[in-house]
Order: sequence, then C-alpha cells, then structure tokens
Amino acid sequence: MNKLIWQQSFAEGQADLSSWNIRIGNDLLDDDGNPIVPGWGNNEQQYYTGSSNNLYIDEHGLNLCARRETIEHNGRSFAYTSARLDTKDHFSFCYGKLVVRAKLPIGEGLWPAIWLMPQDQTYGPWPASGEIDIMEARGRLPKQVSGTLHYGRAWDDKSTDEFSYQFEAGTINEFHDYALEWDAGSIRWLVDGHCYAERSLEPGVMPFDQPFYIVLNLAIGGWYDNVEIDEAALPAVMTISDIKLYK
Repeated sequence: MNKLIWQQSFAEGQADLSSWNIRIGNDLLDDDGNPIVPGWGNNEQQYYTGSSNNLYIDEHGLNLCARRETIEHNGRSFAYTSARLDTKDHFSFCYGKLVVRAKLPIGEGLWPAIWLMPQDQTYGPWPASGEIDIMEARGRLPKQVSGTLHYGRAWDDKSTDEFSYQFEAGTINEFHDYALEWDAGSIRWLVDGHCYAERSLEPGVMPFDQPFYIVLNLAIGGWYDNVEIDEAALPAVMTISDIKLYK
C-alpha cells in the first residue's frame, strides 16, 4: 500500500471542497433525503450548517467549528451549530490505506469523528452494510481515541467492535496521523504509524468488501459519551490538514 491514488491537501492555497457534500441540519436522512430520526440517530444536539462560521479553510487546513449559537428550523430550536461533510457519490474506495492528519478539540460533550459509510447499501440499510470508524474521540478524554466497526442484521441486532488507543505523550489537540489499513482479510487502525488494533474480517458475516465514502464531522452531545456539554469549550475546532489514500 505505497502508491498514492487520491489526496486532499487542505493546508495548501489551492484547496477546495469540490469532492465533498456539505450536510445541513440535525436529522438522519434516508437515501431519498427524507428525515428518519432527529439527532443524526445519536441524540446529537448540534445543527450542521455550511456557514463560514462553521466550515472554512485556512493555512492550517479544513476547519469544522462547533459554536454556541441558537438556530431555529421548522419549529425546532437548536443551541449549537457545527459542520459535517462527506464524499458520497464523489469518491469512495474498497481496500487501501487511508491516512487523515487531524487536530481535535478538547472539551466535555465534543465528539469529533473521521469515518466511512457504504456508497451503496448492498447488504441493506444500517447496520447491515456496515460502518467503519477510523477515529472517534470524546472531548473530555484528551489522550484517547477509538476505532470501531458496526455491522449486523438490524438496529437491535448489531455487532460493535471497538478498540481504543491511549497517547503516551501529547493529546488529541495536536496534529496526528489517523490511519486505516483495509484489505480483504482484515482492518487495522493506526495512530502516527503505530498499529494499535486489528480485526479479521469474516466473509459472509461482515459487509466490508464494498466501496465506502469518507465522513468528517464534529458533533456536540450525543450518546457516544452522554455527558453534560461544557459550553466554555466553545467555539471548538477540528482541523484536517491532509487526507491520503494509498493502494
């Protein structure tokens, strides 16, 4: 996996978001754009926008900024705004090494994530077609990140394989390389080149043999950590400087 086949260098002056969809709102949607459940299915509290207050590129990279900001939409009120974007229908891949260099915010209730979702629901709706979480962090745990696989037949009959990595030095609020090595036999999670977890893939049981697209988001609240939100930590910024895919 040493041939570079796709790259997004956000810290360079020519960076743009032409390969990305900017998601808006608070609802998890079906493939036709119809709301399924609020809170993106996770009881998240933020409303995602495409505003330059929440999503912008500067000399450091692509910035997703969470804010204490009231927004009204269709009779619902939200106390926070943030950003989410993905490459669905623009870029997806099956197998390879994806490396994302990112700096993450610290603060209770913050939930930055770098993850993959299936381009086509070949095996059925979530979780049947799978989800690959390259990196998730709980903002109250600045020295820890996790990688996870979700799969199974239904919402109430799913498997969650989660692995955690603890930084010996430094915190998530510094730039690190979060990587996923994925082939037909296994998936491996790495931080700064160190492989901290590996999961063998079971043909016929696990759906990870199809193309997946990239998702970047910074959530506020939600069931992942389920703690009170520290508003003193806002605004909070997740910065992605570079994304590379090798095969």
